[in-house]
Amino acid sequence: MAGLTHFDAKGAAQMVDVSEKPATARRAVARGWVAMAPETLALVTGGTAAKGDVLGVARLAGIMAAKRTAGLIPLCHPLALSKVAVDLAPGADRVEIEATVATTGPTGVEMEALTAVSVAALTVYDMLKAVDRGMVIGGIHLTLKEGGKSGRYEAR
Repeated sequence: MAGLTHFDAKGAAQMVDVSEKPATARRAVARGWVAMAPETLALVTGGTAAKGDVLGVARLAGIMAAKRTAGLIPLCHPLALSKVAVDLAPGADRVEIEATVATTGPTGVEMEALTAVSVAALTVYDMLKAVDRGMVIGGIHLTLKEGGKSGRYEAR
């Protein structure tokens, strides 16, 4: 289990001790999408979905999810987030989702950004499933991580 910090020497799951790590500015960006039929996307762009403002509700759901990540992912540290921004934009055949999360602390916010995108995507699906059960959620990935000992990571 060398290199996997969430396991102890015996292979048991553990929460990483970050008490000795310095607080630094940290930021993470994640992206994903929900692909759908053109008619479904037209409901989103036209603001005519039966459940209301799909993008607005999904944005709020993503923000709320980022703030609750430690309650969803067992070994995540609860963090005081200084920024959570979730942007949703209609594309050619999908809704594109991007979440940016920031904090100053001893551990990063990658999981918070990924959780925000995931829950925003699930919310889009939930709000539109009555008209399009064939929607596909995908592409959820970390695109940027800044701060901390390991420095900057940027997806290619």
